[in-house]
Amino acid sequence: MGFLLSRRWVLFALTVGLLVWLAVELGQWQFDRQTDREDRNAITEVNLSADPAPVAEVLTPGREVDPQDEWRRVEATGTYAEDDTIVIRYRTRGGASGIDVVTPLVTEDGPALLVDRGWLATDNRGIDSLDLPDAPSGEVTVLGWVRADATGSSTQVENSSARAISSEAIGPTLDYPVYGGFVDLVSESPEATEPLSLAEPPDLGEGPHFFYGLQWWFFAALALFGFGYLAFDERRAARRGEDPRRRRGARAQRARSMPPSTGSMAPVTKDAAGESRKAAARPNSSGRP
Repeated sequence: MGFLLSRRWVLFALTVGLLVWLAVELGQWQFDRQTDREDRNAITEVNLSADPAPVAEVLTPGREVDPQDEWRRVEATGTYAEDDTIVIRYRTRGGASGIDVVTPLVTEDGPALLVDRGWLATDNRGIDSLDLPDAPSGEVTVLGWVRADATGSSTQVENSSARAISSEAIGPTLDYPVYGGFVDLVSESPEATEPLSLAEPPDLGEGPHFFYGLQWWFFAALALFGFGYLAFDERRAARRGEDPRRRRGARAQRARSMPPSTGSMAPVTKDAAGESRKAAARPNSSGRP
């Protein structure tokens, strides 16, 4: 087994070791994501089944939503500030284009709650030409799911519209304080004359992370098996006094030079023009056939 100490095999072993380490780490990362997903789903299931809580007990102006509180149901009573409605662009459902309509609900306690009232199908026209359904007028009691703010440049508000919902971005455009986060509308009383399509419950599936993790670990095992097989082949060839690289090269050369069929093939011959055996006899220059 002294060949394993050669420069070629040492470099080969280091390369395989690096690939195995990388595959194991990627597999473990997928398993960790699986665990995180299971933990979030467990919290979500508890929150979905919990009784509604007053919004002031769950959300606070200027504070991010606690991950433990996402998808909790909260209640708030107030008046919609319809003139401050924000249109959230590029929202699709079932392959159809549309928008979400977010309207602040100024509560009795003072701060406003950003309410995603639902989805409206559009034909990608400019927001100035949209005919948005009116929110209920007067005092309204809202029940909604707590959602955390989006992040990034998509939250920037321009011309009363954005591409994602964030209280941190929408709040400065308003003349009153707002609770951190927002809610997806579940119900409201009184109901709107033209209700929008409400948000769907969260997906509690576990995703493909477990199988992705298994795939990465399979790749690691395959790399180790391949290294072991090649080392075994090298050792066997060394005992026979053969050069395994030349032997493998000869095998590859024989495979490339092998004819497409193992049956014998007789060459196909054709008579030259004018020499057909079935041609009619013609007299020669001597006049004899």
